[in-house]
Amino acid sequence: MIQVDGTLKTRLALWLLVTFGGLGGFLMIEAYTSAQRDAERAFDSQLQAAALTIAEAIQWQGGEPLVEIPAAALQILATRHQERVFYAILNANGTSITRNMPTIIDPQWRHKASQRPIWRDARIGDTPIRLYGYELDTAGWEAQDPVQIWVGHTLAGRHALASELFERAMTRFAVMVLLAGLLMTLAMRGVLKPLRKLRQLLRQRENDDTQPLHARVPKELLELTETLNSLFARQREGRENLLRFTADASHQIKTPLTGLRSTCELALQSRRPEEWRQALETVNDNATRTSRLAEQLLSLARLRHASSEHERGSFDLVALLRDCVMEWAERATSRNHDLGLAPLPDKAMMVRGEPWSLHELVGNLVDNALRYTPPGTIITLGLQPGVDTVTLIIEDDGPGVPEGLLSRLHQPFERAGRHDAEGSGLGMAIVDSIARQHGAILSLGARSPTGLCVAVRFPLENAT
Repeated sequence: MIQVDGTLKTRLALWLLVTFGGLGGFLMIEAYTSAQRDAERAFDSQLQAAALTIAEAIQWQGGEPLVEIPAAALQILATRHQERVFYAILNANGTSITRNMPTIIDPQWRHKASQRPIWRDARIGDTPIRLYGYELDTAGWEAQDPVQIWVGHTLAGRHALASELFERAMTRFAVMVLLAGLLMTLAMRGVLKPLRKLRQLLRQRENDDTQPLHARVPKELLELTETLNSLFARQREGRENLLRFTADASHQIKTPLTGLRSTCELALQSRRPEEWRQALETVNDNATRTSRLAEQLLSLARLRHASSEHERGSFDLVALLRDCVMEWAERATSRNHDLGLAPLPDKAMMVRGEPWSLHELVGNLVDNALRYTPPGTIITLGLQPGVDTVTLIIEDDGPGVPEGLLSRLHQPFERAGRHDAEGSGLGMAIVDSIARQHGAILSLGARSPTGLCVAVRFPLENAT
């Protein structure tokens, strides 16, 4: 029973969504950090430019620096977000020359600024600010003492710029996702197009069309199309076998019926009772053979439709074989043959299956041996235990079967070229069908010096 478990489009879309989601999350994190980093870099550059502008405006008079904060420096730091701007000019002792910064610069920061320009995050009250410290070397001037320039501003502009950059990146990302979704939809339609063509090709086929598929398919669909062609080949072979079987069965049934009709017509033209009696005997013989043929055809048809597993049971093959041989030994057809049993195993050989079908298997093996061997032939049945199997063996010392015909004996209506004996050629076909249903293996071989040996190897029920 086929059950629908989603669609390929949905599965592909989910996998792509997971992939895009993971990649998108990474890109969002990267876009956010990049926006923060770019905003920090841009405003740090402004602080640096403002500090340099202030440094260029420092003048010396009487060995003391005179500082007048230029408007250009404040304009550099001015943005539309109206950040508060802070500055402090310190001498070598850390004393303030001029400032509007209400906090004292940390001595450790001043020490590090004396070595290289630094940026620091600080707070004025509850307001976070960003500071830039830069030491101006006064060598070559009237005074030799260095001067440190500290500038800073609040973070509103930084945050606004980072948000703006992040929003732009997210807008571009959203557009890319929409385009990718559109392209993904088109790509899925294109990728699944060979499947749709294959589906249409299969729907357009007639019910009895079992010819191989002829289509151009991607490499991923090659195995599927080859499997379908293999299935069609098996269906074609099964259909041909069924037609052949039907034709052979019709021929086998038609022959005795034609003989019956001819015998009846001749008897009706005669006026002598002895000819009537002879005709009735002929009719009885032909009717018996026809009835046997019909029974075998029904058995073969029944076996072709295997029964359910729950209808099978466990039974002893030793007891079944003993009962079957005893039954056949009491029939008139076996009086001219030496039918017997080889020594059987002391313990039970338990197999799983249907007793009636295995009884039919043994019966057909015995019937074939009786029909196709001359009177006086020794026919022996036995069981040979194995590790996980038990083998049913029947052998005779009759004329045997040519080596080239052994592989064909399991086919319906195959009589190994024998037309001198009564039979339809269905016995071995029935045996082979029963063996297959029970997981057994049928093998045929020549017996030395003459005769035929048939073996059917069954798996034991308790085999591991």
